[in-house]
Amino acid sequence: MKLLEVNNLKKIYSSRFGGNQVQALSNVTFSVEKGEYVAIMGESGSGKTTLLNILASLDKPTSGEILLQGKNIVAIKESEITAFRRENLGFVFQDFNLLDTFSLKDNIFLPLVLSRKSYGEMAKRLKPIAGKLGIENILEKFPYEVSGGQKQRAAVARALITDPQLILADEPTGALDSKSTDQLLKLFSEINNEGQTIVMVTHSTKAASHAGRVLFIKDGEVFHQLYRGSMSKEEMFEKISNTLTVITTGGAANE
Repeated sequence: MKLLEVNNLKKIYSSRFGGNQVQALSNVTFSVEKGEYVAIMGESGSGKTTLLNILASLDKPTSGEILLQGKNIVAIKESEITAFRRENLGFVFQDFNLLDTFSLKDNIFLPLVLSRKSYGEMAKRLKPIAGKLGIENILEKFPYEVSGGQKQRAAVARALITDPQLILADEPTGALDSKSTDQLLKLFSEINNEGQTIVMVTHSTKAASHAGRVLFIKDGEVFHQLYRGSMSKEEMFEKISNTLTVITTGGAANE
Protein backbone atom coordinates (compact mmCIF):
# COMPACT_ATOMS: atom_id res chain seq x y z
CA MET A 1 0.00 0.00 0.00
CA LYS A 2 1.41 3.40 -1.04
CA LEU A 3 1.79 5.74 1.92
CA LEU A 4 3.57 8.53 0.04
CA GLU A 5 3.28 9.45 -3.64
CA VAL A 6 5.40 12.17 -5.22
CA ASN A 7 4.25 13.12 -8.72
CA ASN A 8 6.07 15.37 -11.21
CA LEU A 9 7.60 17.54 -8.52
CA LYS A 10 9.32 20.69 -9.74
CA LYS A 11 10.94 23.48 -7.73
CA ILE A 12 12.33 26.66 -9.24
CA TYR A 13 13.90 29.31 -7.03
CA SER A 14 13.88 32.87 -8.37
CA SER A 15 16.07 35.73 -7.21
CA ARG A 16 14.39 38.60 -5.42
CA PHE A 17 13.72 40.51 -8.63
CA GLY A 18 13.16 37.42 -10.77
CA GLY A 19 16.32 37.89 -12.83
CA ASN A 20 17.96 34.55 -12.06
CA GLN A 21 16.21 31.20 -11.74
CA VAL A 22 17.61 27.99 -10.30
CA GLN A 23 15.82 24.73 -10.92
CA ALA A 24 16.38 22.65 -7.78
CA LEU A 25 13.97 19.84 -8.76
CA SER A 26 12.95 19.16 -12.33
CA ASN A 27 10.59 16.20 -12.49
CA VAL A 28 10.71 14.02 -9.41
CA THR A 29 8.32 11.08 -9.26
CA PHE A 30 8.46 8.17 -6.80
CA SER A 31 6.37 6.47 -4.16
CA VAL A 32 7.01 4.97 -0.73
CA GLU A 33 5.11 1.94 0.54
CA LYS A 34 3.81 1.80 4.09
CA GLY A 35 6.54 0.27 6.27
CA GLU A 36 9.40 1.04 3.84
CA TYR A 37 12.79 2.43 4.85
CA VAL A 38 14.07 4.64 2.02
CA ALA A 39 17.35 6.56 1.88
CA ILE A 40 17.83 9.51 -0.47
CA MET A 41 21.37 10.27 -1.64
CA GLY A 42 23.05 12.67 -4.02
CA GLU A 43 25.89 15.16 -4.29
CA SER A 44 25.64 18.57 -2.65
CA GLY A 45 23.35 20.71 -4.77
CA SER A 46 21.57 17.69 -6.27
CA GLY A 47 18.20 18.74 -4.81
CA LYS A 48 17.84 16.16 -2.04
CA THR A 49 17.53 18.69 0.79
CA THR A 50 15.00 20.70 -1.22
CA LEU A 51 13.04 17.48 -1.74
CA LEU A 52 13.08 16.69 1.98
CA ASN A 53 11.92 20.22 2.87
CA ILE A 54 9.00 19.89 0.45
CA LEU A 55 8.10 16.43 1.83
CA ALA A 56 8.18 18.01 5.30
CA SER A 57 5.79 20.75 4.06
CA LEU A 58 8.40 23.33 5.08
CA ASP A 59 8.57 24.50 1.45
CA LYS A 60 6.14 24.37 -1.46
CA PRO A 61 6.94 23.04 -4.94
CA THR A 62 6.57 25.15 -8.06
CA SER A 63 4.39 22.37 -9.48
CA GLY A 64 3.52 18.74 -8.83
CA GLU A 65 1.81 16.98 -5.97
CA ILE A 66 2.67 15.02 -2.83
CA LEU A 67 0.06 12.59 -1.56
CA LEU A 68 0.30 11.29 2.00
CA GLN A 69 -2.30 8.54 2.33
CA GLY A 70 -4.09 10.11 -0.62
CA LYS A 71 -4.15 13.66 0.80
CA ASN A 72 -2.35 16.26 -1.30
CA ILE A 73 -0.21 18.07 1.27
CA VAL A 74 0.75 20.75 -1.27
CA ALA A 75 -2.87 21.95 -1.24
CA ILE A 76 -3.22 22.21 2.57
CA LYS A 77 -3.93 25.76 3.76
CA GLU A 78 -1.13 27.62 5.54
CA SER A 79 -3.35 27.93 8.62
CA GLU A 80 -3.63 24.13 8.84
CA ILE A 81 -0.14 23.02 7.80
CA THR A 82 1.52 23.21 11.24
CA ALA A 83 -1.12 20.96 12.83
CA PHE A 84 -0.96 18.56 9.86
CA ARG A 85 2.83 18.34 10.16
CA ARG A 86 2.66 17.75 13.91
CA GLU A 87 0.02 15.01 13.61
CA ASN A 88 1.41 13.11 10.62
CA LEU A 89 5.17 13.63 10.40
CA GLY A 90 8.06 12.94 12.77
CA PHE A 91 11.40 14.70 12.29
CA VAL A 92 14.97 13.72 13.16
CA PHE A 93 17.60 16.36 12.35
CA GLN A 94 21.40 16.31 12.17
CA ASP A 95 21.70 18.98 14.89
CA PHE A 96 18.97 17.42 17.09
CA ASN A 97 16.86 20.65 17.34
CA LEU A 98 16.40 20.26 21.08
CA LEU A 99 15.64 23.25 23.32
CA ASP A 100 18.44 23.70 25.89
CA THR A 101 16.07 25.28 28.42
CA PHE A 102 13.85 22.16 28.43
CA SER A 103 14.69 18.77 29.93
CA LEU A 104 14.85 15.86 27.49
CA LYS A 105 11.43 14.75 28.73
CA ASP A 106 9.91 18.17 28.05
CA ASN A 107 11.55 18.28 24.61
CA ILE A 108 9.99 14.90 23.80
CA PHE A 109 6.60 16.02 25.14
CA LEU A 110 6.58 19.27 23.16
CA PRO A 111 4.59 18.11 20.08
CA LEU A 112 1.98 16.54 22.39
CA VAL A 113 1.79 19.72 24.49
CA LEU A 114 1.13 21.67 21.30
CA SER A 115 -1.60 19.12 20.46
CA ARG A 116 -3.06 19.73 23.97
CA LYS A 117 -2.73 16.17 25.18
CA SER A 118 -3.08 15.52 28.92
CA TYR A 119 0.01 14.85 31.03
CA GLY A 120 -1.30 11.35 31.73
CA GLU A 121 -1.56 10.61 28.01
CA MET A 122 1.95 11.98 27.39
CA ALA A 123 3.50 9.93 30.20
CA LYS A 124 1.71 6.81 28.99
CA ARG A 125 3.10 7.25 25.47
CA LEU A 126 6.62 8.06 26.64
CA LYS A 127 7.19 5.03 28.87
CA PRO A 128 7.50 2.30 26.16
CA ILE A 129 9.41 4.60 23.80
CA ALA A 130 11.94 5.64 26.47
CA GLY A 131 12.42 1.97 27.36
CA LYS A 132 13.00 0.98 23.75
CA LEU A 133 15.50 3.81 23.22
CA GLY A 134 17.29 3.28 26.54
CA ILE A 135 16.83 6.84 27.79
CA GLU A 136 14.65 6.27 30.91
CA ASN A 137 17.48 7.35 33.23
CA ILE A 138 18.30 10.66 31.49
CA LEU A 139 14.82 12.10 30.87
CA GLU A 140 15.23 14.77 33.57
CA LYS A 141 18.61 15.90 32.21
CA PHE A 142 19.04 18.87 29.87
CA PRO A 143 20.48 18.56 26.33
CA TYR A 144 23.80 20.15 27.34
CA GLU A 145 24.25 17.48 30.03
CA VAL A 146 24.15 14.45 27.69
CA SER A 147 26.13 13.07 24.74
CA GLY A 148 25.34 13.53 21.07
CA GLY A 149 24.06 9.97 20.81
CA GLN A 150 21.74 10.49 23.78
CA LYS A 151 20.47 13.77 22.29
CA GLN A 152 19.68 11.98 19.03
CA ARG A 153 17.82 9.20 20.83
CA ALA A 154 15.74 11.87 22.58
CA ALA A 155 15.07 13.45 19.17
CA VAL A 156 13.95 10.05 17.86
CA ALA A 157 11.64 9.70 20.88
CA ARG A 158 10.15 13.13 20.09
CA ALA A 159 9.57 12.00 16.49
CA LEU A 160 7.93 8.73 17.56
CA ILE A 161 5.71 9.99 20.36
CA THR A 162 3.07 11.41 18.01
CA ASP A 163 2.78 8.01 16.27
CA PRO A 164 3.49 9.63 12.88
CA GLN A 165 2.60 8.24 9.46
CA LEU A 166 6.12 9.02 8.29
CA ILE A 167 9.49 9.82 9.88
CA LEU A 168 11.68 12.21 7.89
CA ALA A 169 15.36 12.13 8.88
CA ASP A 170 17.85 14.74 7.65
CA GLU A 171 21.47 13.51 7.96
CA PRO A 172 20.61 11.88 11.33
CA THR A 173 24.12 10.46 11.83
CA GLY A 174 25.96 13.58 10.64
CA ALA A 175 26.87 14.88 14.11
CA LEU A 176 27.50 11.50 15.76
CA ASP A 177 30.65 9.50 16.45
CA SER A 178 30.96 6.00 14.99
CA LYS A 179 29.62 4.19 18.07
CA SER A 180 26.57 6.47 18.35
CA THR A 181 26.04 6.15 14.58
CA ASP A 182 25.95 2.36 14.85
CA GLN A 183 23.49 2.57 17.74
CA LEU A 184 21.19 4.98 15.88
CA LEU A 185 21.21 2.93 12.68
CA LYS A 186 20.38 -0.22 14.66
CA LEU A 187 17.56 1.70 16.30
CA PHE A 188 16.17 2.91 12.96
CA SER A 189 16.21 -0.67 11.65
CA GLU A 190 14.34 -1.90 14.75
CA ILE A 191 11.75 0.89 14.48
CA ASN A 192 11.29 0.12 10.79
CA ASN A 193 10.94 -3.62 11.50
CA GLU A 194 8.06 -2.71 13.81
CA GLY A 195 6.29 -1.04 10.88
CA GLN A 196 7.41 2.60 11.01
CA THR A 197 7.94 4.19 7.57
CA ILE A 198 11.20 6.15 7.33
CA VAL A 199 12.58 8.45 4.62
CA MET A 200 16.16 9.53 5.32
CA VAL A 201 18.38 12.00 3.46
CA THR A 202 22.04 11.13 4.00
CA HIS A 203 25.56 11.57 2.63
CA SER A 204 26.62 8.45 4.51
CA THR A 205 26.98 5.25 2.50
CA LYS A 206 27.00 3.35 5.78
CA ALA A 207 23.68 4.88 6.87
CA ALA A 208 22.08 4.30 3.46
CA SER A 209 23.19 0.65 3.45
CA HIS A 210 20.74 0.01 6.31
CA ALA A 211 17.75 1.10 4.20
CA GLY A 212 15.60 -1.20 2.10
CA ARG A 213 15.84 1.09 -0.92
CA VAL A 214 18.10 3.96 -1.95
CA LEU A 215 17.01 6.76 -4.30
CA PHE A 216 19.81 8.68 -5.98
CA ILE A 217 19.06 12.29 -6.93
CA LYS A 218 21.13 13.98 -9.63
CA ASP A 219 20.49 17.40 -11.16
CA GLY A 220 17.07 17.59 -9.55
CA GLU A 221 15.80 14.23 -10.82
CA VAL A 222 15.69 10.63 -9.63
CA PHE A 223 18.77 9.25 -11.40
CA HIS A 224 18.68 5.66 -10.15
CA GLN A 225 17.40 3.48 -7.31
CA LEU A 226 18.69 0.38 -5.58
CA TYR A 227 16.59 -2.22 -3.77
CA ARG A 228 18.17 -4.23 -0.99
CA GLY A 229 16.30 -7.46 -1.70
CA SER A 230 18.38 -10.29 -0.26
CA MET A 231 21.62 -8.28 -0.17
CA SER A 232 23.60 -8.01 3.05
CA LYS A 233 24.51 -4.56 4.42
CA GLU A 234 28.04 -5.12 3.10
CA GLU A 235 26.79 -5.93 -0.41
CA MET A 236 24.40 -2.96 -0.30
CA PHE A 237 27.28 -0.73 0.84
CA GLU A 238 29.34 -1.78 -2.18
CA LYS A 239 26.45 -1.25 -4.62
CA ILE A 240 25.79 2.23 -3.20
CA SER A 241 29.49 3.13 -3.40
CA ASN A 242 29.64 2.04 -7.04
CA THR A 243 26.54 4.05 -7.92
CA LEU A 244 27.90 7.18 -6.20
CA THR A 245 31.12 6.78 -8.22
CA VAL A 246 29.08 6.61 -11.41
CA ILE A 247 27.15 9.76 -10.45
CA THR A 248 30.37 11.61 -9.67
CA THR A 249 32.11 10.57 -12.89
CA GLY A 250 29.07 11.10 -15.09
CA GLY A 251 28.48 7.54 -16.29
CA ALA A 252 25.25 5.56 -16.58
CA ALA A 253 24.00 3.54 -13.62
CA ASN A 254 23.65 -0.23 -13.91
CA GLU A 255 21.18 -2.42 -12.04
